[in-house]
Formats: sequence, C-alpha cells, structure tokens
Amino acid sequence: MHTTTRILAVVAGLSTASAFAQADLSEAFLPMFQPLPAQAASPDNEITEAKVNLGRQLYYENRISKGEKLSCNSCHMLDKYGQDNLPFSPGHEGKLGGRSSPSTYNAAIHIAQFWDGREPTVEAQAKGPVLNPVEMGMPSADFVVKVLKSMPGYVEGFKAAFPGEADPITYDNFGKAVGAFERGLLTPGKWDAFLKGNKDALSAEEKKGFATFAKTGCVTCHNGAGVGGMMYQKLGLVKPWPELKDNGRSDVTKNDGEKFFFKVPSLRNITETAPYLHDGSVKTLDEMVKKMAEYQLGKQLSDEETASIITFLKALKGEIPTDYVKAPKLPESGPNTPKA
Repeated sequence: MHTTTRILAVVAGLSTASAFAQADLSEAFLPMFQPLPAQAASPDNEITEAKVNLGRQLYYENRISKGEKLSCNSCHMLDKYGQDNLPFSPGHEGKLGGRSSPSTYNAAIHIAQFWDGREPTVEAQAKGPVLNPVEMGMPSADFVVKVLKSMPGYVEGFKAAFPGEADPITYDNFGKAVGAFERGLLTPGKWDAFLKGNKDALSAEEKKGFATFAKTGCVTCHNGAGVGGMMYQKLGLVKPWPELKDNGRSDVTKNDGEKFFFKVPSLRNITETAPYLHDGSVKTLDEMVKKMAEYQLGKQLSDEETASIITFLKALKGEIPTDYVKAPKLPESGPNTPKA
C-alpha cells in the first residue's frame, strides 16, 4: 500500500472512530432528557377550555394594573418568546424591577417559579406581579377582584371557568385561570422530534453540538424536558462569580448554605431570550456559554467548542403557538369599573 493511501486510511479510520464515539456519547446522555408534554397538567388545577380562555384574557388585561398601563404580556411578551429582551422590566411608574423577567414559555414544567423559586406553581406566580408595588402596583387582591366583578364579561367568564362556585371571582381563581393558560405555553421543536426517535431531526452539526454540550458537563444542570428549570444551583460553583450582589434563594429560605443559588434556567429558546442571568448582565450567548464553563465547571472553552455548543442551543428554539397566544377581545369596562 502506498504511503499516501495508508495515511488516508488511518485518517478515515480515526474519523469513523470519532463519529462512533460522538454517537455513543450522545446516546449515553439522551436518557437525561424528555420531550415536552402536550400539556403541563396540574393535579390542583383542572385545565378546561373556559378556564384557558379566561386566563388568556387576564394575561392581556391591563386594567388590573395601576394606571391601567401594564398586563402580564407587557414584560412576558408572547410574540417574543415570553419576555422583553431587557435586563430589567419597567413597572407602572417606569421604575425597574430587581431581576430579569424570565420567559413564561415552558415555565409550567419547572420545579418552581421566579429566579429564587419562591412560588411553587405558575398559578401562585401569576398573583405576585399584580400586587408588587414596583411592577403592576395594584393596592390589594380585593381591589383586583372589585375591578373584575365590575365587568359583566368577566362575571360570565369566571362563572364558565369555575362552574358551581357561589362566588367564582376570587384572587385565587384569577391565579388558576392565568395558570391554566400558561400551562399551554409550550414550544416544541426539532429537539423534541429527535428525542421522540426521529434521528434526522437534528443535523450532523447539531448532534455534534449536543455531544460537546454533554462532554463539557452542561447536562449536569441543564437536563429534563426543559433542558434546565429542574434544580437550584450556585452561581459561581467552582469559581466566585464576579460582582455578584444578589443573594438568590437564601433570601427566601434564610439558609446561608443557599447563598447565590438560583433556579437553573431552561435553555429552550435561549437564542431568543437575551440578555442572560437574573440581572441581565450577560449580553451575548457566546459570552454566557464561556462564562458558564469557566465559573460553573472550571473549564476554558475554545471558540470552536463554544460555537459547537451554540449550534446545539439553536436547535432548542421551538415554535410559538401563534393561534393559542393571539391577543383576545377583552370584556368592556362596566359603568363603575374602578381605576387604581
């Protein structure tokens, strides 16, 4: 055999071995992931069409904010993958919140809600911003109920969504309706098709990107149906995160051992939801990937490795359910609808 032929044969053999190793690596880590469910069901909040329709209206309703300026959709824009691409979102007076607004898409499958996990469900989370003085600024839950009861359209909507209840318009039912709607905010895509067995759903480069993602160690925290969102982790796990001032989960639990812990973000649609982190301090995905490797895993990624991981992350972009999230017609105000 000529020398050139032998070299080509060796190179071909190495290339084949590398491809097999990559495939084996991918297959080994795939059981850590699941495709999105058709619906993020809740044992405590039955999802009905009437409840979802009401929740959709309430998600877009700005009369439950001070000055009637804001709705859930103001900071969690459903045509922009559930957030506003701002480090901090402005409230009813223009004041900025203390943390970045996370996406509402796929949030219902997470372990908990908010960066610090202070609420267990999307139903509980929905009730928070409305009464937050910096965000929507309503004076009380009773005032929100008074606003809703003043509109005949909402009276009928709550009756349909919560049949058999003597007084269906309550603040808890407000949360349940919004939560029922948010449980349908799911964005399946090619990654889900791949997990369901369509091995052609990802390109060779995307599969290689997943192998790089797995080999680097990203799968330790970013796994499950959400590719994240299922655990808490310390920001700056192996190397202190620079200029970190937010105590994170420890402010909720009062446990110093959880200082600087945050809910691990979902990586679904991550290419669409910059800037990154709880404070929106990281502007680009390239910087975010490199920083995560350095501060969470103690690794320095090359530009090639970073690009490979980002190729996989792009494959996590799903489809916005445009018909489901279309802005609905809202009930008309009544003659005595109060304004905060």
